[in-house]
Amino acid sequence: MKRNLLKGSVGPKDNDSRFLLDVHRRDLPGEDTMVRYDDADEVDLCIVGAGAGGSVLAQRVARAGWRVVILEVGPFWHPDEDWVSDEAGSHDLYWTQKRIIGGTDPIEMGKNNSGRGVGGSMVHYAGYCPRFHPSDFHTQTLDGVGADWPIAYEDLRAHYETVERELPVAGQDWPWGYPHSYPFSPHPISEAASVMWRGALKLGITMRVGPVGIVNGTFGNRPHCIYRGYCLQGCKVNAKASPYVTHLPDALAHHVEIRAGCMAARVEIDQPSGQATGVTYLREGDAVERLQRAKVVAVAGYSIETPRLLLNSASGRFPRGLGNNEDQVGRYVMVQGASQTAGRFPDELRMYKAPPPEVSSEDFYETDPSRGFARGFSIQTVSPLPIGWAEHVLADGHWGRALREYMRDYNHWACIGVLNELLPQPDNRVTLAEEKDPYGLPVARFDFSLGDNDKANIAYSTKVITDILHAAGAQDVLTIHRYAHLVGGARMGTAPDNSVIDADQRLWGVPNVYVCDGSVCPTQGSANPALTIMALASRLGAHLARNGRP
Repeated sequence: MKRNLLKGSVGPKDNDSRFLLDVHRRDLPGEDTMVRYDDADEVDLCIVGAGAGGSVLAQRVARAGWRVVILEVGPFWHPDEDWVSDEAGSHDLYWTQKRIIGGTDPIEMGKNNSGRGVGGSMVHYAGYCPRFHPSDFHTQTLDGVGADWPIAYEDLRAHYETVERELPVAGQDWPWGYPHSYPFSPHPISEAASVMWRGALKLGITMRVGPVGIVNGTFGNRPHCIYRGYCLQGCKVNAKASPYVTHLPDALAHHVEIRAGCMAARVEIDQPSGQATGVTYLREGDAVERLQRAKVVAVAGYSIETPRLLLNSASGRFPRGLGNNEDQVGRYVMVQGASQTAGRFPDELRMYKAPPPEVSSEDFYETDPSRGFARGFSIQTVSPLPIGWAEHVLADGHWGRALREYMRDYNHWACIGVLNELLPQPDNRVTLAEEKDPYGLPVARFDFSLGDNDKANIAYSTKVITDILHAAGAQDVLTIHRYAHLVGGARMGTAPDNSVIDADQRLWGVPNVYVCDGSVCPTQGSANPALTIMALASRLGAHLARNGRP
């Protein structure tokens, strides 16, 4: 295609965010001058959450003339002051409000699960942007596990391509799943990634560079990546894609208001008609409830906060929670297994001096019956910074003097990780606890347990990445078992007894409420979910725009 020959020269249509950014400062352009609506103004759309889903949806419908308010519990970030080259100093980027965890394998909730603030968790994600595979949409039909989506890969393909141009994504041509190219050429890789590639090659494992949503060259007013190594702490130069730089500038330019510091409490329903009338919310530091009136509501709070809000929106018409007549809200929440194995090498590798995921493989993505479990995993290099590295060393049982020696040796280590597709289970779910948060709202409880298939997948994948390190010549090897990424909790399906929303992401039984985040996914694949969340939001935005303003 001509676009592939022009690599990086063809930008996206209908999104001017890259040109609206200020080359001299990193603040979100339009924050000071954006339109301000009154609560009593019945806007066309009220969105809860200014992350990957909510931001893309807002930008799409604002371009179609919709009047939009986004309620975001976190702050507007000012990167020159708020984002620092320091792991501990970046704590405020993460959602750290209390959540109660349970189940036989409880998941620690914190920095890698969800975000807080304008831009959402993509402010602090690693930048890795793979697509889901066509098989991810039909796992029940193909492999007898999980659930089939009510849509297919082809329903998202054009939106994948559009979002990849908007971010933009840089990477080598991709041979797995639905083979495709990327709009920007791949980044150069570090010696740490090269070592991993050589080890994989000896084992016959195919590797590719990328894909990452990080500019490789200039892109409008966005600069080239400077490889400072702090992608997980917020990109100080705006080279890494997040809604903060890719969609919200254009959204604000088209009359979207982002109301930061506002915690959504309930979606309000007109009892006779069953239609939503708006969202009740509380401003930070103010106990007074306010109602933003809206003709349409979209919930985009992600896999914990979206079910929490729907469950807390119980009323006479929906006594068990909004859209929860069949007890489906909050169920089938999934995480991905994310074990990491590190190896020590004679030369200094300085694994942090590059995008965290540099080279990756999807050779093990699909089901192979000979492995003894269904579905699979992906492989990618990772690069924990020193505090993350200390957690890795501690997980392997090293304390005191040994820990200090491992920390002193940091620059000789390289790390590779996996993302396992863990299967949806109905009892892996979000519910409301008795305890209340500072806003007086029930705290979310998240129960999670691994299935036998999940455990077999994790064990097999850990052996594979350990073998890669040994093949690469590692002198010492350490492993940490961990989890990453949330999806599910308000999944799409074919009927209210198996899902929360329909194929158009509309809540069953409430004609003007939509869900637009990772909670809608019936399965998660072995791919990081950010790109798919944005593609789903783009699809929903196109659907709403086609139908015209409400």
